[in-house]
Amino acid sequence: MNKQCAGVMTLPNCITSLRIVGAVSLAFVKPFTTLFYVIYSICGLSDVLDGWIARATKTTSELGSKLDSVADLLFYSIMMIKIMPVLWRVLPKWIWIVVGIVLAIRLASYIVAAVKEKKFASMHTIFNKMSGAAVFGIPYFIMLPIGTAYCLLVAAITGIASTQELVFHLTQ
Repeated sequence: MNKQCAGVMTLPNCITSLRIVGAVSLAFVKPFTTLFYVIYSICGLSDVLDGWIARATKTTSELGSKLDSVADLLFYSIMMIKIMPVLWRVLPKWIWIVVGIVLAIRLASYIVAAVKEKKFASMHTIFNKMSGAAVFGIPYFIMLPIGTAYCLLVAAITGIASTQELVFHLTQ
């Protein structure tokens, strides 16, 4: 790690921290309102920018990577709590079987990595990035006529990403 990265308060870490504050704020905002979409969009933009800026400014760090993972986990956990009731109401029940299978594969990947590496490990693959972007789009599309088809596409992309990561952890 170079001297620039020695400090905790790098610009990328500040941007990631903004996502954490935004995620917590979303816990108190009614979903699908203008304020919700503004904060939600800022959180998404911060997710894209923090890593890009860290790489561009050579301020990447293990702390930044872990902070990013915590921010992602917090953001998506709060989003699940906030939008799950809507998803449960509007999506057909069969899609939940697909989601369950994808989640089981993802969990298996995390367990295999934890057993082999003795720590939490999540890979930053292209498919995982595509999954994140696709999952992020759900609140924008769920109320449209294509909402169910979009969610099925998200499940497929996420399933591929989860399977890819599981296979990697099993074979490395």
